[in-house]
This record gives sequence, structure tokens and C-alpha cells, in this order.
Amino acid sequence: MNLKTDFSRRRFVSHAAKSFLGVSALSSLPGLSRSAGAGASSARQVATAKKVIYLYMNGGMSHLDTLDPKPGGEVMGPTKQVRTQVDDIVVSDNLPLLGRHADKLAVIQSMTSTQGAHKQGNYFMHTSYEIRSSIRHPAMGAWMLKFNGRDNPTLPGNVMIGNDSTHPGAGFFESSFSPLMIRDPEAGLQNSSLFRGLTEERFDFQRNLAEELDAPFVERYNQKKVRAYTAMYDDAVKLMRSEDLAAFDLAQEPDGLKERYGHNPFGQGCLLARRLVENGVNFVEVSMGGWDTHNSNFVNVPEQGSILDAALSTLLMDLEKRGLLDETLVVLATEFGRTPEINANEGRDHHPQAFSCLLAGGGIQGGQVYGKTDERGSKVLENPVKVPDFNATIGYALGLPLDQVLYSPSMRPFTVAHKGKPITSLFG
Repeated sequence: MNLKTDFSRRRFVSHAAKSFLGVSALSSLPGLSRSAGAGASSARQVATAKKVIYLYMNGGMSHLDTLDPKPGGEVMGPTKQVRTQVDDIVVSDNLPLLGRHADKLAVIQSMTSTQGAHKQGNYFMHTSYEIRSSIRHPAMGAWMLKFNGRDNPTLPGNVMIGNDSTHPGAGFFESSFSPLMIRDPEAGLQNSSLFRGLTEERFDFQRNLAEELDAPFVERYNQKKVRAYTAMYDDAVKLMRSEDLAAFDLAQEPDGLKERYGHNPFGQGCLLARRLVENGVNFVEVSMGGWDTHNSNFVNVPEQGSILDAALSTLLMDLEKRGLLDETLVVLATEFGRTPEINANEGRDHHPQAFSCLLAGGGIQGGQVYGKTDERGSKVLENPVKVPDFNATIGYALGLPLDQVLYSPSMRPFTVAHKGKPITSLFG
């Protein structure tokens, strides 16, 4: 047997089964976990969105230097305001291209969080729950798949593009709801083709042999997790042989469009996200680091802003042009904002008391600002939005049953957004 050939084949199938399809051999052993069970059901509102592209600004994006700039004053430093065609929406000069799409945007300027540290804030934003050592909570993509299922049975329903190793994934749900993790969007889906010289017949022989060797274990431990592990391999092979695999290939996109998104991991990640939702993937997150600007805020934010500005503005244009924006909810989120005070290192520190997020498409009425901060961007004055409220709004757009209780393996009750209330006025 060609060891290199066998390694390449096993590496893809194993990786797909563990991350794309969300199962590890350890988690499939008996007695280690128990899937969540459904509690009392609740009414589901009519969904306004079928897909989500969730853009996460890792590190705490400065609201003052992006979506909530203030007119003059010592808090702004060199950052300037840019007026848009929508009277109520003003962005900073770090996001001039996004400002041209103000008619599509609902800017939430009154976000507030109870978590002021990165790991805790990131987890809270993704799950609506505070970190606990005894349990891991599902992220929004896992909740969506749990209730709505996959649109394309060949492709994963949940994909994470970026380098965020702290992502909560499926939490206490079955591992099959975990996102497929893609670090490099331009590399495609790695190890997804047969190694040179390996025939389909040889591949099938090796796979059938592996199934025969696994059969006694599967028979002995005929449990849901074990059966799921076998099913994951079947799905991985199905994807490997499917034309849908081309959804991961950015080489099929025109060079001009790739240039507009930006030749960087985040820009190309947004382009890949568009390709994936276009091909039936339900939830795609793209993360972008570098927003922790304790030092050199007025150097780093313009650099990060230019990347975000090009990618997000092009994404909105691209989705609209293809008729996908109405059914795709675009989310821009971060764990907290930055202080109005400029520190001794020309930076801004953590500020969970007030920050900004953004929604577009997916039934959202564009051209509006929700909430208000004071003249320094320090505290919320009108319509505070807690993190669970923000996630409940995403769940509302997807038609998820916000009040339905699901139970963890320890039989503790949980809901999609932990008592959050959706901002229904944002919808058209």
C-alpha cells in the first residue's frame, strides 16, 4: 500500500468527519455525552432570512472610529465623520465605501455587554451565555442547524472561515452541528481529491476494508454517536465526489471581483462566504482579528477599516446583484467597543458599556440607526441592546423558536438567546 496515498485519503475523510461533519472518535465513545432533547415547543415566527453571513471583528472594534463617530471633540483624535445619503447614518472616514450602502444598513449604536475581557466577550456574543467550566454552549450557527436543518445535503450547513480557535462551535449539541473550520479561504477544501495514482476502485476497496474492521465496534456500541461517526464518513465521501465541492474554489471567480473584495484573508473569506450561501450553506462566519487597539489606535483602525470597508461593501453589492441579499442576513459584530479616552499609547481600551453592531439584508429595513450613545460614545442613552437581544434578533430573522427549551446532557434547560428579546422594529 502507498503510505502517502493512504495518508492523504484518510486525512481528508477523517478531517471532514471531525470538523466539516463535526465528529471526533473520542466524542463517539459511549458514555461521554448525551444529545440535547427538546422541551416544550414555542411558536415560530415567519422567517425573513434563509442564510446568515456573520462577520466577527475579533478584539473589540472601536465604535467611535467606525459606526458611531462623534462630531469633533477630544474623543475622536484624527478620525473624521462621513455623511451618507441617509440622514441618520454617519460613519467614520475609515469606512467611506460602506457609507455608500447606508440604505441597506441597520446600525445598532446602543449595544452593551456585561463582559469586558476578550475571551469572555467573544463567547458571550456568540452564545448569549457567560462562560462556565461545566458546560459549553452552542453558537448561533449550531442553533440554526438544530432547528432548520441543512439546505444542501451535500455541503456542510455551518462554516467558520478564519483563525479563531476559541469558537464555541456546537457546544453541548451533537458534534454534527459543529462548523467546518477553514483557515485559508483561497486554499479551497484541503485533501478533498484522490491522490495521484489512486483509483476509485482502490479507494473503495480501502474504505470497505475500514468499514469491515469497524463493524464489530459499531455492532457492540450501537448508539447514536457511533452511528453518526459512520454517517459522517459517508457524507465526507459524498462531498468529495460531488460537483458541489466547486463552491470552495475561488479560482472560478473573476480577478476583478476578487480584487474588489481585497486580496487578504478576510476579503477572500467574504467572497467564499458568498459562494457558499449561493450553493446552499446556511450559516457562514468570517472572522477578522487585529481590532485590539490598546496601542496606535489611529494607525491600526484605518488599516483594519480599509480591509473591512472593501470586503463588506463589495459583499453587499455582490449579494444584491445576485438576488441573494433579501434572503441572506449579513451581521457585523464584535465583543465590545473601545473607550472614548485615548490612552498614553495613542490607543483605546476595552469598553463593554457601549458599542456598535450592524445588520443588513434578510428582511432588515435598511437606512436606520437604532439606539443612541452620549456625546462621547461612553454610555447608552436610548434603546439599550443587550447581547442576548442582538442574538434573539438574528434568531427572529431565521424563524427560530426563541422560547423553545432544549436540554444539555446534564438536563439543564437552554434557549437560543437566553431570554433575549428581538428588535422587531428593525424589520421592514
